[in-house]
Amino acid sequence: MKPKLLIAAIFFSGLAMAQLKPSDSTKAEKTNEIQAVTITKQVFKKESDRFVYDVAASPVAKGSTTFDLLKQTPLISSTDDKSLTIAGKGNTVIYINGRKSNMDADSLAQFLKNTPSENIQKIEVITMPGSEYQVEANDGIINIILKKKTSDGLNGNMRMSNTQSKYNESSASLSLNYRKDKLGISANITGGEDIEAQYYELANGTSENSNTSVGRIDDPNKNIGGYLNIDYQLTEKSNLALTWNTWANRSYGASINLFNTIKFLNDKAIEDYRYNISDNIENARSYNNNFNLNYELKTDSLGSKLNLNAAYLTYKRIQNSTNDTWLSDANANYIEKSQTIFQSIPQKINNFSGMVDYIKKFKNDFTISVGGNYNKTKTDNDTKYETQFYIPSKDTKYEPNYFIYDENIYGLYLTLEKKFSDKFSGKIGTRYEITNSVGTSDHAPIDRPDMARVEQNYKKLLPYLSLNYAINEKNNLSYAFSSRMRRPSFWELNPVRNILTENNYTQNNPFVKAASSYNNELTYMFHNAYFMVLSHSYFKDVITQVPLQRTLDVPRLDDNGNPMENQNGEPIIDKVQQLRYIRTNFGDKQTMSAMLGMQKSFFKQYWTANLTLGVQHNRNNGSLSIDPTTGDVFSEYINKTNSTSFVIKTSNNIRLDKAKTWFAGVNFFYVDKQQIELGMLKSLSSLDLSIKKLWNNWTFALNLSDVLRTNIIKIEDIQANGNYNKVLNDQFRRGVTVSLTYNFGNQKVKKVRNIDSAADDIKSRTR
Repeated sequence: MKPKLLIAAIFFSGLAMAQLKPSDSTKAEKTNEIQAVTITKQVFKKESDRFVYDVAASPVAKGSTTFDLLKQTPLISSTDDKSLTIAGKGNTVIYINGRKSNMDADSLAQFLKNTPSENIQKIEVITMPGSEYQVEANDGIINIILKKKTSDGLNGNMRMSNTQSKYNESSASLSLNYRKDKLGISANITGGEDIEAQYYELANGTSENSNTSVGRIDDPNKNIGGYLNIDYQLTEKSNLALTWNTWANRSYGASINLFNTIKFLNDKAIEDYRYNISDNIENARSYNNNFNLNYELKTDSLGSKLNLNAAYLTYKRIQNSTNDTWLSDANANYIEKSQTIFQSIPQKINNFSGMVDYIKKFKNDFTISVGGNYNKTKTDNDTKYETQFYIPSKDTKYEPNYFIYDENIYGLYLTLEKKFSDKFSGKIGTRYEITNSVGTSDHAPIDRPDMARVEQNYKKLLPYLSLNYAINEKNNLSYAFSSRMRRPSFWELNPVRNILTENNYTQNNPFVKAASSYNNELTYMFHNAYFMVLSHSYFKDVITQVPLQRTLDVPRLDDNGNPMENQNGEPIIDKVQQLRYIRTNFGDKQTMSAMLGMQKSFFKQYWTANLTLGVQHNRNNGSLSIDPTTGDVFSEYINKTNSTSFVIKTSNNIRLDKAKTWFAGVNFFYVDKQQIELGMLKSLSSLDLSIKKLWNNWTFALNLSDVLRTNIIKIEDIQANGNYNKVLNDQFRRGVTVSLTYNFGNQKVKKVRNIDSAADDIKSRTR
């Protein structure tokens, strides 16, 4: 995760549940495979444990990106234009052809935004994954099925786009599909350049002591990446496949500029002000590579099969930053530099994993799925801090910390599925996971020797139940229950401190333990067009970032670093407000939601509408007053507030001519205000418009995003003790995008063979 974006991370972790929508990142159905067909219009239907949206020949999938196509899929939306969420779910895991993407969140978002939607055969939405899936908490799954050639030859597409928001950004991609006899190859290369701009207003404190920071972030990025899939049919019953996903990012010259106003009571108990400017410059680059080797053997004519997977994941990030604090006046004029902090925060992640799955099908519509997985992960974090003090002058302070984290995960699952009749079927399963981890630090604080070695071992039995009842041809009812746990991301465990301002920073925590979740869901589907989803999730030991505040008595120093005294010879003491965002476990939480949706065409398919209306209720129960990494005592932060909010999401595709060459799009979402871990998140909304022209093998598209400029994040929290914390974040989402797509070659396609990656449960934890 980029430190320059950590301000956003402060509240994005709590924002996930606030979005009706899924990184740093769906498994193929193992018991009832859905046979793909070539169609001439989009189809939305319910199949066993998932919703299926077939877009192969739909104009919705022309001239767009995979990310935009997903936003127009029923039950899926995005409020931050970076992550995707399934309605009523906390996070969403992206699978591609049945394999979990192992990119970090930033890389995955860029990859989806640069991959042409023409590559997509269909989209599967799994709201309640079964025991055979390796997912966390109440995560949902989006499985993107890519097109594949059915005859010998070559086809593909090229796409170029340019976007103008606050800054200009451009991207281009090339996708190829090749088939020759038993060999199939698909590949994509994509790249782009952009500057992510943000504006912030941060305020915290009390009526007497407070900090206010106002300023901007400019984050220039250059990206390149893609994928390579090679699938070879060894015999009529066996296949061998190799998959490589890669992404590289370079971000040099990223800047944070914040003007800080510090209000405090001086030694005479009179309100006083100090001003300074935080100038942060960061250079970073990252590399993400994942390799997966798959062997599949069909063992009988009923569809029984054995799947073997071996995978290697490597992630490397190199980042260095210089954080200058300048004394200033009330008009933000620079006066003199007071201190500089040099930070080096590299991270390496290496993961070796293996997975075995066997699916046995019987003639009486009975299926047994059994399997296991092993993951070994090592992270290497050689962090260095160097602080130089100018005013007052003091000795340079060095704070190195070399943190090594080793983790071993063992998992076994068993799933039984039975079709009792044409109307009733069920699935029951369980997953047993063992996690052994050790984190070591060579520079633990003297007063915290327990941070030198943090060892955590836990075992979890995770049951699953699913029942499906087809009332008749038009009505379907299903229920599912699952128990999951959410392990902390690797970057959350690294005890690194990220400086925002002189009195405001974030702190990760090696003591964070896994959280538990228990999920219930009831789904009703009518005529493959209308649906209702009722869900409830209970989370125990929620992992989040908690804002802790306290007032410090700070001796006033002269330019030489000596304490200043008043006329009576007493030290002059100023009261200054400090804010720390601590990553930790924070109580329990419940979420309840009711969603009504529709995916239907009207007026002879001139208008295709996707509509979701819902209500969500959040119940929070958490409190914290001690920094678990230092033992420092703060004013107690309490979040026991409940909230009920409404959500609306609609996507509309309108055909403008009889020849089916002109199309318009009108998309809108609204998320009502609701309580999250950090406070009350104000309402969010966005209106997006588009128009596209199809001409032979060319697609021309024009998209306008956040037309009304209403997608601006605002969070406010006021505690009973008088402490307050406010965040305003504007990411300049209003913009215009022009794109050009060209399709070439034989466009005949067939269903891709789904391959499950052995590294499935690692991706989401690199975000």
